[in-house]
Amino acid sequence: MILDAHHHLWQYSREEYGWISAEMHVLARDFGPGDLRATVAKCGVTGSIAVQARQTIAETEGLLDVAEADDFVRGVVGWAPLVEPGIGEVLDRWSNRGKLRGLRHVVQDEPDDAFLLRDDFNRGVAESLRRGLTYDILIFARHLPTAAEFVDRHPSGRFVLDHIAKPRIAAGEIEPWRSQLAELARRPNVACKISGVVTEADWSTWTADSIRPYLHAALEAFGPSRLMYGSDWPVCLLAAEYERWIEVVTDWASQLSPSEQASFFHGAAETAYQLEAR
Repeated sequence: MILDAHHHLWQYSREEYGWISAEMHVLARDFGPGDLRATVAKCGVTGSIAVQARQTIAETEGLLDVAEADDFVRGVVGWAPLVEPGIGEVLDRWSNRGKLRGLRHVVQDEPDDAFLLRDDFNRGVAESLRRGLTYDILIFARHLPTAAEFVDRHPSGRFVLDHIAKPRIAAGEIEPWRSQLAELARRPNVACKISGVVTEADWSTWTADSIRPYLHAALEAFGPSRLMYGSDWPVCLLAAEYERWIEVVTDWASQLSPSEQASFFHGAAETAYQLEAR
């Protein structure tokens, strides 16, 4: 059983998806639940978690509508205005929407590298954690020390690091990312997604060998019980078809024991997002 812990769904428009540049033209179209099912049909994927791609309440509610209509989508990591004083009221409106399992903010795009430490942001995060939601950390490698300090402010919360913190794979850099990743992983309430990796490598020349040191570093840092599989589809299409990515990851994960593979491919995500096991 494979649970894809990280994918996106969207109805494309240039205005709402301005981050999709000309060189990303393959992403400039609609990607709906039907497209997802067709893509994963031959890959053994039995469920998924849909993650926000826009910072709007409307998108979060749209993803929840999809998830509530389709059992394949087991949970949603949405967006909410965490820095706003009225964040509690927004979250209360969603209290009956059980497939909302987490929230995320696109911290990597914030001009302030210390955004994670803002008091207003942390108040909003605390409100969401108090309601049982998980927080997904979307950052670049340079933000890892700040992320550790951020997590320390919420020792009882659940956190998931997206895309192994986006190391500079295309540039061949592994330090200080590896050491700083290991430091963050010392916090037992943080899990990590093996996702979004190929798009940090050279899109056209990456190989399994070129990304394997980064996967190994994540495994060494978090161990098999706090790592989870994710595709970052359709963004992964910039560098690899879905089938190619899952092939590479499955081959890499073959070093794990059967129970560790079960954790990696579905158990860790079920724990991090408090999903009912299947």
